[in-house]
Amino acid sequence: MTDRTPLERLCIHESVGNKIPTEGFYAAFDDLSLPVHLVDDDETFDRTDAIASFEPRSSFLDASWVHVIRAGYDAFDTNEYERAGTRLTNSTGIHGTTVGELAVGYMLSFARLLHTYRDHQGDGNWYDPPYERPFTVENERLCVVGLGTLGKGIATRANALGMDVVGVRRSNASVPGVSAVYHPDELHEAIADARFVAIAVPHTPATNGLFGAAEFEAMQSNGYLINVARGPVVDELQLIDALETGSIAGAALDVFETEPLPSSSPLWEMDEVIISPHRGSATNRYHLDIAGLVSENVRRYQSGEVLKNRVV
Repeated sequence: MTDRTPLERLCIHESVGNKIPTEGFYAAFDDLSLPVHLVDDDETFDRTDAIASFEPRSSFLDASWVHVIRAGYDAFDTNEYERAGTRLTNSTGIHGTTVGELAVGYMLSFARLLHTYRDHQGDGNWYDPPYERPFTVENERLCVVGLGTLGKGIATRANALGMDVVGVRRSNASVPGVSAVYHPDELHEAIADARFVAIAVPHTPATNGLFGAAEFEAMQSNGYLINVARGPVVDELQLIDALETGSIAGAALDVFETEPLPSSSPLWEMDEVIISPHRGSATNRYHLDIAGLVSENVRRYQSGEVLKNRVV
């Protein structure tokens, strides 16, 4: 039994179209036990409503439960939700495969020069790299900073390629495919011997600017930084300096301090930088992944169970 007001509808706010196809997302709830409505900013809500949205709206506070269709919920004022008694959930926990594949793709590109060959292809140039430049990722060390869903997804795939994977997180519990786990206080030690460093931590006050000049200095000069977490976790100006001075060999970045990345950023012109436009989760099934999570939480809500990924 539950003292929750039963849900009578699921409302899909038009802002979901910023990230996923609205009609496809709507159709994914064909078998849901609730009516599903597409709504805009003129809609009003009450405690019988659940809402799935990309962006926050003040009117959402009148609903019983709001689901953020992205992992990051920074734009949603959690204090307001707590005061209003409105539950808030997010879409973490479903990105291990997609982001893991992207990170591995970055590493393979750097090792086998796929990005370089593509650049020369555009110029019709039969490029022959220096003999010593290409390498294999097998037996190279990868340090994954953050071993949640994203980090584990990266570690699993890197381990399958024969890489030596170590990780950084507060818990020292073992993680499949990870040979050693370092405490965050040992970050410099963890990254010192790594050819690749993949950042997979959430953006919090504790991780803001986590990677700066000291961390780049601690990395190997032939090491590569991969950021699939959040832009502010890396001090971008200090990263640019590290790349320009050769403190590190390159960087693959899916997230940035300012998005879209300004056209004036030096990162655009750097040969050993791979830029993707915050698309780590972007596949043609992403809307189905999110819909599955929302549907499970509808079931949990109606039966009085704890909601997955509850933030407030």
